[in-house]
Amino acid sequence: MDAFITFLRHTTAKVRYGLHKKLRQSYRISHKTVEFSCLLIGAALVSLFSLGFAKLADLGLAWNAYWTQRYPTAVWFILPSGLALLTWFVAKYTPYVGGSGIPQVIASISLPNHADKHRLVAFGQTLWKIPLTFLAMLIGASVGREGPSVQVGAAVMLWWGNICRRYGIAFNGLTANELMATGAAGGLAAAFNAPLAGVIFAIEELGRGVLLRWERRVLLGVLAAGFILVAIDGNNPYFPKYHGATDIPYLYLWVLLCGLVGGVSGGIFARLLAKGIADTLPAIFRHGVHRHPIITAFILGLILTALGVYTQGQTYGTGYHVVTQALDGEALQPDIGIMKLFATVGSYWTGIAGGIFTPSLTIGAGLGVQVASFSDGLIDQRFLVLLCMAAFLAGATQSPVTASVIVMEMTGCQPVLIWLLICCLISSIISRQFSPKPFYHFAAGRFRHRIQEEIQKNRKESS
Repeated sequence: MDAFITFLRHTTAKVRYGLHKKLRQSYRISHKTVEFSCLLIGAALVSLFSLGFAKLADLGLAWNAYWTQRYPTAVWFILPSGLALLTWFVAKYTPYVGGSGIPQVIASISLPNHADKHRLVAFGQTLWKIPLTFLAMLIGASVGREGPSVQVGAAVMLWWGNICRRYGIAFNGLTANELMATGAAGGLAAAFNAPLAGVIFAIEELGRGVLLRWERRVLLGVLAAGFILVAIDGNNPYFPKYHGATDIPYLYLWVLLCGLVGGVSGGIFARLLAKGIADTLPAIFRHGVHRHPIITAFILGLILTALGVYTQGQTYGTGYHVVTQALDGEALQPDIGIMKLFATVGSYWTGIAGGIFTPSLTIGAGLGVQVASFSDGLIDQRFLVLLCMAAFLAGATQSPVTASVIVMEMTGCQPVLIWLLICCLISSIISRQFSPKPFYHFAAGRFRHRIQEEIQKNRKESS
C-alpha cells in the first residue's frame, strides 16, 4: 500500500512538472507571438505612412504639372515666393525637418543616450515632413519623397516601439537605435517598393560607423514594411520594367566611362550640397546669405524658375517622367542632366524639406542620355541610362551596393546587376576624390553638433 501511494505521489509530481513546463513554453510562445505581431503592426504603420506620403506626393506633382502648363507666367511669382515662405516656416517652426531626412536619422542613431537623443525624429515634428514636401513639389522645387520617407519611417517605428515598451507589451530587447533603423530602412523599402534595397540600405548606410545589432527582428521589420506595401499596392517596379539590352559591345569600356561620369558629377554634386550656398559663393556675398536666408531662397527660386522654363518644366519635382522617357529610349534635351543637378542643388540650399534620391536618379538618367549620344546610336541608350542612374546615385551617396540594388529593384533589371555594381564601385571611388566624407554622414554631423550645442546650452541655463 505504501509503495502504491509513493508511486501515485511520484506520478502526480511528474504530471505537475510536465504541465508547468508546458505552460511556461506556451507563455514563451505567446510572448514571441505578441512581439512579432507588434513588429508587423509597426511595419504596417510605416508602410501606410509611406503609401499615404506617396499618394500625396503624386498629387502634388500632378497639380504642379497642371498649373505650370496652364499659367506659365505665374511660375515666376509662385516658385520664388513659395520657396521663401517654406524656408521661413521650416527655420522658425520645424528646424529638424529641413533637407533629406536621412542625415537626421543617422545623427539620432549616433547620438549618446540622452533625453534629447530623439529630438531629430520626434513623431509630432517629423510628420510635418509630409505636407512640407508636398508643398515643395506643388510649387516646383526639385525634391523627392524617398529621403523624407526614411525620417518619417524612423519616427513612426520609434513612436510605436515606445508605446509598446511603456506598457510592457513588446520590444524590451530592442534599443531605440534598432527601432529607428528598422523604421528608417522600412520607410525606404516602402518608398521605392524595394524590400531588398531597404535591408542593404540599413546595413550599408545606417550602420556605417555605428554599432547596430542586425538581429532577426530588425531585418524582418524592414522586409515586412516592403512586403506589406507590395501586398497593398501591388508588386510593381517604381519605374517601368527594363526591356533593353543586357550586353553591349566593349561593355567594360562603357561601364568604366559611366562610372567615371557618375563619380565626377556625383562627387561634385555631394560637395556642393555639403558646402552650402554661403561657402560656394565668393566671400563678399557670404555675410548677406547668412543674414538674409529668406531673400536668398527667393533669388534661388528665380533661378529654379529660369531652369524650369528653359527645360519646359522637366526640372520641377522628382523628374520621374524624365527617367521614364530615358528608359524607353526616347530622346531628351541634351543638357537635362546638368540642369536637373543645378535645380536640385538650388532647392536643397534653401533648407526646405525634400529629398535627393529620385532627383539624383533623374540626373543620372540625363547623363546617361548624353553618354549614349557619343555612340551615335550604336549602343542601346537604355543600358547606359541604367548604368549612369546607379553610378550617379553611388557617387552622390558613396553607397555603391545600395545604389545598384535600388536601381535593379526599381527597374526589374536583375540580369545587369553585376554591371551596375561594378559601375557603382568605380563611381564611389572617384567620388571620394571630390567629397571625402559621404554626404549623408557629413550632414548628419552638422545635426549632431547642433543637438549637442543645444544640450550644453540647456545645461548652462539650468545650472
